[in-house]
Amino acid sequence: MASIGTAAARGDVLTELFPAFIQQTVEIGDGSTIHTLSAGEGPPVLLLHGYPQTLAAWHRVAPKLAESGFRVIAADLPGYGRSALSPAGAVRSEPSRRTIAASIAEAMEALGHKRFAIAGHDRGARAGYRLALDFPDQVAAFASLTVIPTLDVWEQIDGGFAVRAPHWFFFMQPPELVERLIGADPISYLDHVLAGMAGGLDRLDPRALADYRAAFASKSVREAIFADYRAALGIDLEHERADRAARRMLECPVLYLWSAGNGSDDPPSVWRRWAADVSGEGLEGGHLQPERACDKVVEALVPFLHRCFARGAAQL
Repeated sequence: MASIGTAAARGDVLTELFPAFIQQTVEIGDGSTIHTLSAGEGPPVLLLHGYPQTLAAWHRVAPKLAESGFRVIAADLPGYGRSALSPAGAVRSEPSRRTIAASIAEAMEALGHKRFAIAGHDRGARAGYRLALDFPDQVAAFASLTVIPTLDVWEQIDGGFAVRAPHWFFFMQPPELVERLIGADPISYLDHVLAGMAGGLDRLDPRALADYRAAFASKSVREAIFADYRAALGIDLEHERADRAARRMLECPVLYLWSAGNGSDDPPSVWRRWAADVSGEGLEGGHLQPERACDKVVEALVPFLHRCFARGAAQL
């Protein structure tokens, strides 16, 4: 049985970034906890962050969505940020997008949301589309920020991708080696990654950056991240190959927001292999869309979400 409690604060960073939001922890059945922030009234929208961040990544988007007629729930992915994995829990013992998605679905139901929309960035988008595939009755709409399915990424990988995203392959190395190398100076590694994604650390809110640093300084968070990536090119690929072979599709509408100038003539075409209702647009600002292109993200999300909920896709 899941239970809900008051979240333990890490300083007052989140209070400053999300002043009108309520912090809660949800303990799910396997003893893991999911840390959440919520505010607003209306149809529920779940926000899932990416690597190597925390839910603080949504600090420029979440308040605007809450002001636009939605109940907004931002969550730290299982094992990331302030969320904690139980030693015997499903995500720790069998890490995969499937176990991560199931944990999030259980937490959302405990919060009283049986059907909701999802907007996910980076790793959060991967959790989001797995949740939409495995729990179609719970997901009314799905927005993917910068991400296409892992199987499609795998089939497009070339030398350029390996240079741009070496962590995909580095994190596949033996866990003790990866931790020894990154654990020697985790903040320097994190800052290097974020500076590359944002075009400089000065482009990130220092309070959000402080939250990312505090999370990544934790060995347990790093272990969860490394396990997440190892699963991506292992069991997650197996699951997506099975989905494709069975012609499983996302039943909800999909919004895809890609990074402008990604080189594709038709970026949404990938998602049309996985869903019948696909729309989207390219945004300037690079990979960190929730922070670097927040206004455009909100401008795209609000009408998409209102359309999905208004047409009766959500049974709240």
